[in-house]
Order: sequence, then structure tokens, then C-alpha cells
Amino acid sequence: MRASLGSPATSGVIATFLYPVKIVARVALGEATLPVTIDAGNLPGYIGRPRHTPESAERTALPGVATGLAVTGAGGDVLFVEASLADPETGGAGITLTGQLGDVMKESAQIALSYLRSRGVELELPVGDLADRGVHVHIPAGAVPKDGPSAGVTMTTALASLLSGRPVRADVAMTGEVSLTGRVLPIGGVKQKLLAAHRAGITTVLLPARNGPDLDDVPAPVRDALTVHLVTDVREVLDLALEPAFATGRADRPGHGGRSSTPLAA
Repeated sequence: MRASLGSPATSGVIATFLYPVKIVARVALGEATLPVTIDAGNLPGYIGRPRHTPESAERTALPGVATGLAVTGAGGDVLFVEASLADPETGGAGITLTGQLGDVMKESAQIALSYLRSRGVELELPVGDLADRGVHVHIPAGAVPKDGPSAGVTMTTALASLLSGRPVRADVAMTGEVSLTGRVLPIGGVKQKLLAAHRAGITTVLLPARNGPDLDDVPAPVRDALTVHLVTDVREVLDLALEPAFATGRADRPGHGGRSSTPLAA
């Protein structure tokens, strides 16, 4: 059923258990001859089309896009952080933040950029490119206000992906605050976020180590379906989240002779 229609939103998880009731009701009120065979082809006619379609693989196909997890008024949801670098010939530098971000989230982006600038050599990232190239970080769904520190690791990963030319794994989502020293700090809403990851088809979640006890609140079927890595440092996050380096090496990275890879606009 999930493969055909996707999973329900976090606030409506209980709806999963109502699907059989809806099917029986449709059959009882219809004119079909019993027995009725229900398969992937006709299932939407009984319980409707999927309202939540996994899109992580499409969104993270290019470097500079990472999948995060958030808590909303309706429960949990995935969010995508997109990062791009301006062409040096256009002039300007600094960072532009869009997506109706609150002050705390804006600070998270500044921290992510400062961390990468200070650890560029250690992380083998061409941070020298940032000297004369503007950075743009965008979180789609611009009409929806967003705030909080838990997108710190996602912003850091999106920027590292852009600079390295290495896409983020499509099956990975993450949440966690980041400090200037690269520590991954605990956040809230673990249960809602993992339910959202499961719904979106994510199979691997990166979670602050200090949130380990919160996994006890996650329903066992969801917890068992996910591979959860408890991390303490941004370097662990990047090792787990980024695809292997391209065989072509630095020539394909932004600022090293190749064209800058930027995500598609949402």
C-alpha cells in the first residue's frame, strides 16, 4: 500500500489504519461483484491519490542540496537546503539567505559558513573560492516562515557539497545544531522528524548523539526501518552524507575550471 500511495503525514499516521475501513466501505457501497481484487493499479480509486510523494532523490541529484528534517504545526516534515555560488565575474561576496528564515536559522547559516571557512584545509574544501564569490542559501516553501537551529548540519552539508562537487546521498536526511567548532548539538522533535523521514522514503538519518535516548519514543516499525547514525561532529556528518569524490578530481569543483553546480530552483 505504501509503495502505491506513499505514507500519511505525521499528524495523520493513524489514517494508515483507517485505509482498510475505507476500502471495505467503498466495496460495500459500490456495485462490484465479490470477491474484489485490489492491487496497485486500482488502489487509488479506493483511498485516493498519494498526498506525500518522496522527492529527495530528484532534489539532491546536484551538488549543493541537502535533505533536513523539521517540526511543523502538523508534525514533522522534510526540508531541502539549497546552496549556490555566484560567478566571480558578477562581483560581490558575502551570504544571501532566502526562504523566510527567522533570526536563529539565519545565524545557523552564518555559523555553517564560518565553520567551513575555518576548517577548509582540514576538510579538503576549496574555501578560497569564497573570497570573491557570493554564497546564496535558500530553503524552499518561501511562503512558510522557518526558524530554529536544527538545520545547522543540513546547511553545513549543503555548502560542503557545493564546494566539493560531491552530491549528498539521496537516502540520507539529517537534523542537528552546529557549533563554530563543528560540534553537533541536540535538538527537539526527534519522533516527529523520524516519522517524516520514513514517510519520505529516507532510509538513513543522522542525529545528534545526545538525542539517542529520544529514539525510544519512535514507533518500533519506523525505528527498525531506518538506519540512524548518532553523530557528534560535522566531519562524521560529511563522511556519511556525501557521495564519494568524483574521479575527475578538483577540476569539476566550483572555481577550479569547471562550471559551478547549482541546484534547480524549487
